[in-house]
Amino acid sequence: MDTQAIKLAAADIEATPFQIPGAQGEFRIQILNEDQARGVVTTIVHLPPGGVIPAHRHQAGAEMHYVLEGDLIEAGQEMGVGGFLTHAPGQVHGPHESRGGAKVLTVQQWQSKDGSFDFEPA
Repeated sequence: MDTQAIKLAAADIEATPFQIPGAQGEFRIQILNEDQARGVVTTIVHLPPGGVIPAHRHQAGAEMHYVLEGDLIEAGQEMGVGGFLTHAPGQVHGPHESRGGAKVLTVQQWQSKDGSFDFEPA
């Protein structure tokens, strides 16, 4: 396993378009770390104003979300800056929504392999 630390500034990572099955709106993502050997994928997901990600589950592993900017609505519950949520593998979560847009730091187990994304609509 590579033990070299990753050091970067999130502002230096371009937010690129990201397709989410069944989502409404144009989502963008900054990939901070996707090194499978390090065990987690760390991203900043940009939810657009009015954006919706449908309820879903991931079988590959747990995920955690921390609201950096804006508003996140998780299954009808409003969360602002500093809001945190986590989901166990296989646990249905969402829909995720944002009224005014949001940036959410997301840490999750490896959920993509050989072009297959671990996202199962609920």
